[in-house]
Amino acid sequence: MKDFPSCFGENGVQVADSSSSNSGKNAQNLVTCIYQCRIRGRNCLITVTWTKNLMGQSVTVGVDDSCNQSLCKVEIKPSLFTKRKGSKSLEAYSCNIDVFWDLSSAKFGSGPEALEGFYVGVVVDKEMVLLLGDMKKEAFKKTNASPSSLGAVFIAKKEHVFGKRVFATKAQLSADGKIHDLVIECDTSVTDPCLVVRVDGKTMLQVKRLKWKFRGNDTIVVNRMAVEVLWDVHSWLFGLPSAGNAVFMFRTCQSTEKSLSFSQDMVTTTNSKSQSFGFSLILYAWKNE
Repeated sequence: MKDFPSCFGENGVQVADSSSSNSGKNAQNLVTCIYQCRIRGRNCLITVTWTKNLMGQSVTVGVDDSCNQSLCKVEIKPSLFTKRKGSKSLEAYSCNIDVFWDLSSAKFGSGPEALEGFYVGVVVDKEMVLLLGDMKKEAFKKTNASPSSLGAVFIAKKEHVFGKRVFATKAQLSADGKIHDLVIECDTSVTDPCLVVRVDGKTMLQVKRLKWKFRGNDTIVVNRMAVEVLWDVHSWLFGLPSAGNAVFMFRTCQSTEKSLSFSQDMVTTTNSKSQSFGFSLILYAWKNE
């Protein structure tokens, strides 16, 4: 089962939960980002997965078509045994797709994502479709590519968070570039647990009688933008904490006509009209006992 959108089209997006295959400490060191772009007039997805293990950090860049068929995939392992910078060329849709990277000076924090001193770029027919990192000048010089008029759009991110009753992360929920502090709090040891969601220190959502509302959705407003919050905490309340995780989804959407369903296995959003996708953040919250 795929981690993220399995098929983007005019009528919907499906987001699958792969938590069962990424449990424990391995899941803690995995972050997946998805970008939507157009290649030769077709909608495509660029998936960037950052991983951290005993051998160090690595990043995988994959390009898929709108129905999840892989066009190309490059795994970059900036360790002592492989090149910290390089490129790889592939061909799809009768065009050239080039992946360039330089992680030789990359700085990492506690997580798997590089923070600064790097670039990862995807070039299609000499146009820079996606460019990550702060070394943009070096990337354009190396690739000799021109900026794309239709660059990739950041549409989804998946990460795993760990805690006892407080789970925190940082997220960019809108196109203004502002990074928000996102905190989920839930003490399942009490008789009547309550779920609290805070953004930048402000309580935005409070779900009482959680044992009756262990799955649900609500809408909060962040910087005058509506953000749908969906949750599934069934495993926290009725299962073994070490064997399962809660799932949260924070989703911005510009569409006004939509229907939502959510479960531990699948999030499905469908519209009766053509949908303009926003951004989705999916958090798998694991309790440390």
